[in-house]
Order: sequence, then structure tokens, then C-alpha cells
Amino acid sequence: MRLILKFLKPHWKLCVITVLLLIIDVAGALYIPTLAAEILNEGTSGSTFDTLLGTGIQMAAASVLSGVCAITGGYTCAMLSAKLGKDMRVAIYEKSLKLSMYDFRQFGTASITTRTVSDITTIQFAVTSCIQMILPVPVIFVIALALAFSLDVEMGFILLAVVLVVLVLAFAIIRSASPLFRRLQKLLDRMSTVLLENITGVRVVRAFNNEAREEKRMAEAFSDYAETSIKANRRFANLDGLSFFCINFFVVTVYWLSGGRISTGYFQIGDITAVIEYAMMVLFFMMMAQMVILTLPRALECCERIREVLDHSPEIRDMVTENPNEAKDKKEVLSFEDVSFRFADAEENTLHRLNFTCRRGETTAIIGGTGSGKSTIALLMLRFHDVTAGSVRLNGTDIRQVTQEYLRDHIGYVQQKAWLFSGTVRDNLRYSNPNATDEEVMHAADVAQAGDFIRSLPDGLDSYVAQGGTNFSGGQKQRLSIARALVKKPELYIFDDSFSALDFKTDAALRKALAPETREAAVVIIAQRVSSIRHADQIIVINEGEMVGKGTHEELMENCPVYREISDSQTKEA
Repeated sequence: MRLILKFLKPHWKLCVITVLLLIIDVAGALYIPTLAAEILNEGTSGSTFDTLLGTGIQMAAASVLSGVCAITGGYTCAMLSAKLGKDMRVAIYEKSLKLSMYDFRQFGTASITTRTVSDITTIQFAVTSCIQMILPVPVIFVIALALAFSLDVEMGFILLAVVLVVLVLAFAIIRSASPLFRRLQKLLDRMSTVLLENITGVRVVRAFNNEAREEKRMAEAFSDYAETSIKANRRFANLDGLSFFCINFFVVTVYWLSGGRISTGYFQIGDITAVIEYAMMVLFFMMMAQMVILTLPRALECCERIREVLDHSPEIRDMVTENPNEAKDKKEVLSFEDVSFRFADAEENTLHRLNFTCRRGETTAIIGGTGSGKSTIALLMLRFHDVTAGSVRLNGTDIRQVTQEYLRDHIGYVQQKAWLFSGTVRDNLRYSNPNATDEEVMHAADVAQAGDFIRSLPDGLDSYVAQGGTNFSGGQKQRLSIARALVKKPELYIFDDSFSALDFKTDAALRKALAPETREAAVVIIAQRVSSIRHADQIIVINEGEMVGKGTHEELMENCPVYREISDSQTKEA
């Protein structure tokens, strides 16, 4: 609840207006039965037409005022809910941008998506329903009881007793339903995860003829959700039936007691109508409130899930607010000084005591077997993880002593699995530098050997790119990713196995064109193929997280058995 109040606080004026409109609406709705009873009593007692007309005009005015307030209040309530949802989604999105890769693994991509979309929608519905269905209940309860007691004390006590019984039943059933709603949210996460895996991995599913297996897995997730939902709805149905029973019981009691009172002249026909209308309104709003209250455990669970994300302390966060002065004249761009690293959920270090320097105008290559920790080195350079020991330095400054924005402004990163965003080719290439001109974009594309195929597209730079770049081949996506990094013109280029989908001819042409473009920057190439890095100024050989060799290709072939073994195995394969 504190979370919701926190996001409602900036919109407190809209909250006050909405509540006032709803109170006027409820007061007007309760005043109408009183006037109706007065007309009936006056009509049966022989009052003049002018008297009846005056009361009728009051009823019409009360109806108009109540209706206008109801419509306006509904509009302001919807506006409040929309603003609340927008603010919460913005907060979740901004927080997700600060989460590290490890943080994301803790929550899960599907769970973050569910929290941002489904959970906040549930909270919005709960807030709207609470304002429209729960907030009026105390007002109706007090006014209706006061009017009922003013007509007949015994009727007032009966109405009070019925209301208390309904409240006790509602409390008991809601308490038993709360765990079911918590379970529903977890099952919703499970459904999202399985569905996302099936959709994104549909080619793998079909390739291995595992459609039946995945259908069974999906059916189990759907069935678990359905069974839990049925159990929760069954409790709601019980409460619904009991509430209707209480309403009918009160109506029968009023009619039974009123017969004798009317005959003695103590009670009038209009008074019966008014008391029943008061009871109907109280119990109707209470039933509506029960429907809302039954959803509150689910909404509160959603609030808790949102709070978990917003209150989570990111593994990687800025330690400083000010950055050092630019030092682009330094020869050493990035250096690893006695760096060791261990994942948060691991028992042993993944990397051990790495020492090397990436210099301006030089190419540093990193090679090693699968799982040796090559890509982890790139993630440390970008500060996607923090080192366990030692330091990574940018222009002589520990990267933990600069902001993440400053650090990544100096780096152009091409990841192992090329990723493109939905939009146009131009949008994707300018993603690293929104101010780049078309000439700069096409120059970078030509260097990345992507210019010819871009020109061959029907719309050139305006050609459509599907999400993830699925309408391009692996080699085309890699070249576009490389061009995107070149458009940025950073101090440090990191190519994480970024040439693996290129044929040898394209690879050679790209490297030849790349050399003059990166003359003023340091280049890091992480690769599996010796042929891709043999001309590097220095090659770092990684084996099981340790640096077992450093030097040129010729030097390593002479004095590094691990590098020689990698080279020989690839030469034999070729």
C-alpha cells in the first residue's frame, strides 16, 4: 500500500477531486430514496400537487447532480489510474536499465515483463475499483444507517446486524483466498516463461520434432493456473451467495415487521421503500467492495513484486558523480591490473590475476578454448560485472571511479550474438550516434563490408529491420553491428567473436578497411580462429581463466604450448 501511496502522492490534487466527486455522487444517490419516500407519504396523505411537484423537482436536481458527479468522477478516476500506471512502468523500466546481468538472472526476463505489464495493470484495476467501490462504502454506511435509525430504531439495528455479518464473512473468505492469489502470480510468471521459450525457440522445437513435448509442458502450465483460479473463484462464489442471502433476509424482515407498524400508523408506505432502498444500496456497494477486496490480495502481491524490483540494490552502480578530465592523448587506453573475477553464485574464480594493456593504435586479441572466460573479459571492460580483485583502468582511472555512462561513451561494443532493433537500417546504424549523417553511416557500412548489400536493398537505409534482425542473415547482422560500432568512433573497440559468421574473403576485406579507421583507438578482438588474430600487435591466450601467454603470433608459436595447440588443431581442420 505504501508503494501505491508513493506513486499517488504527485497526483494528490486529482485524488482529492475524485474523492469529493464520489462523495457528492453517493450523497445524492442516498438522498433520492428519502425524497421518493416523502412523495409516497405525501401522495397517500392527500398533499397538494404543488407540494408533490416541489419534491419531484428536488429529486430531479439530486439525480442530475449525482449523475454529473458520477460521470466526472469516473473520468478523473480513470485519468488517475492511467497516470499511476505510467509512472510505475517508467520507474520499473528505468530501474531495469540499471540492473546488471546477474540481477536480471535473479528476476528473469519473463518475470520483469510480467511485472511491467500484467502486474501494474492489476494494480491499476485495483486502485480504480477501490476508489469507485470501496471508498464510498463508509460514506454510504454512515448516511444509510443514520437515515434508517431516523425512520425506525429497530430497522436500523437489523440493518447494522446484517452488514456486520456480511463483513465477517467477507473477512474470513478473503483471508483464505489470499494465498491462492499469490500462487496465481507465480503461475503467471511460469506461463510467460514457457510461452516465451516456445515462441523464441520455435525453430529448435520444430527441428527436433518436440512439438508434442512443448504442448504438454504448456498445457501443464495452463492447467495449474486454471485450477488455482477456479479455487479462488469458488471462494468468491460462496461469498456472493451468502451476501445475496443476507440481502433477501433483510428485505423479508422489513416487510414482515412493517405490516404491523403500518396498521398502527407508526410506519408509512414510503418509509418502507426508503429503508429497503438504503439497505439495498449499502449491501450492493458492500458486494461490489467484496468483489474488489477479493482481488486486493492479488494486487498487493503485485505491489510486492514491483517493490522487489524498485528496492533491489543493483550489483553494478555508480560510485562517483563526477568524471575525470578527458585524457585522449594517453597511449594506454585500457589496462587490466591483477584482475580476478568470480560470479556471485560461483564457488571459484572464473578469471585469475590478468595483467595486460590495450594501447591506442594497437590491436589486442584474446583467444582461448570454449568456456575459458574470453567473453567475461569483455563484460568486465564494459563494467557489466565488477572485478573481484584488482582493477580495470580507462585512461589510467579505475572504471569504478567513473560513471557507467562515461565509461560506455568511450567504448564501441560488438557482441558475439548480433542484435538489431525493429525499425530501419538507418535507425540501427545511428543507434550509437544519433547525430551521424547519412554519409558517415554509409562510410561505416562500407568499412564493415555492409555497404553493397544495403544499397542492394529496395529502400536502402530505409529498409525495414525486424526485431532481432531476423530478416537478415547472420553475416549481414554481424556486419551491421560492426558498422553501428564504427559510427560511434570511440576510443576502444571491442569485437567479441564478431567475425565468426563472415567468410574468409569478407573477413580479410573488413580487417583491411578497419585498420585505418581505428588508427586513433585501441582495438580488442575476442576470437576463436587463429587466422582472425595472427596479425594482432599482441595476443592474450586464456586457458581455464588464466593468462598462459602474451605476445605476437610468432612469439606465441615458439613459447606458448596452448596457443600452438589451438593453431595446430585449426590448421589440421583447415
